[in-house]
Amino acid sequence: MTGTIHVSTRKGLFTLGRSSTGQWETVNVSFLGSPLSMSLADPRDGNWYAALNLGHFGAHLHRSSDRGVTWTEVAAPVFPEGATLPERMASESETPKMKPAALSEIWALEAANTGDGTLWCGTIPGGLFRSDDAGDSWQLVEGLWNREERMSWFGGGKDDPGIHSIEVDPNDPQHVLVAISCGGVWRTRDGGSTWECCSNGLRAEYMPPDQAYDPNAQDPHRMVACPSDFDHLWIQHHNGIFHSTDNSQNWEEITDVEPAVFGFAVAVHPHEPGTAWFVPGVKDEMRVPKDANFVVTKTTDGGKNFRQISEGLPTEDAYDIVLRHALDIDQTGNLLAMGSTTGNVWVSEDSGESWQAVSTHLPPVYAVRFVE
Repeated sequence: MTGTIHVSTRKGLFTLGRSSTGQWETVNVSFLGSPLSMSLADPRDGNWYAALNLGHFGAHLHRSSDRGVTWTEVAAPVFPEGATLPERMASESETPKMKPAALSEIWALEAANTGDGTLWCGTIPGGLFRSDDAGDSWQLVEGLWNREERMSWFGGGKDDPGIHSIEVDPNDPQHVLVAISCGGVWRTRDGGSTWECCSNGLRAEYMPPDQAYDPNAQDPHRMVACPSDFDHLWIQHHNGIFHSTDNSQNWEEITDVEPAVFGFAVAVHPHEPGTAWFVPGVKDEMRVPKDANFVVTKTTDGGKNFRQISEGLPTEDAYDIVLRHALDIDQTGNLLAMGSTTGNVWVSEDSGESWQAVSTHLPPVYAVRFVE
């Protein structure tokens, strides 16, 4: 079973591991005091990556080849000279005012399933970048950036649109899906040269009724694919839960979920595509657990039924929200971890049936990832 967890927080990267007695503890802290938006432990070569968001000093990317003992700054993605994006969402009758595209935040990092150093990176604003040399250099994926539809993307909780979910097919590295807030789901089958929007069935209740199903206006908060059955995908959307069984060609909305369908995070079992976990909040305007009772919801039958799980979680006076990258599952499907905006971290060692708090005093948690 996996024994290391990366917790990216507002004030550093905390590495959790097991003590000699099997208890979870903090074994290393890197970049103390600096905000971490994302980490990645590449299982192919053992490299660790840490994405820092330093405000006025910009977004920076660091790499470690010795499990966080030392770090070296590597290249961060850079938009080509002349790249622009709309200052704001424009109506169909308006000509959008453009502004230069500049990296604001690294919002997604994923390794390809190839034997080389290929990495994928999603950013704010909504750029997708690829590195073929373990982060030493990056290239903007122009096949997606140059799509006309990008002019209608807009920020969902951020000033600009962003790519936060990247799923690479374990059996075909040329097959990649991304999810954009707000810009829907996009897919390539040729390594990024050409793309198609795959948001059919997603619904945005924040749009006017006649535009609710506009595929380019969707706000998937998080998208995950089942590694053993890549046709099965789950989305925690801005206003609901959606499931696809045909590789994003169609999405089915799931509405009968208590206590709520709003949330940010979702995890899918690596070997059971119909099993997924969510962490609900009341709604966008009230980002707290319903009735201050913090629960995880779980389905094992593809969304037909859900159970609320609270064992080991606070059931009163709880105001934790789990952000989109702050829930993860290991490759066995037995071990899950999640962190909250109030600095709590929980681990489940029985597929989410019960939870134990392993830290209750960290800075706000932005992302949680297992080191495989």
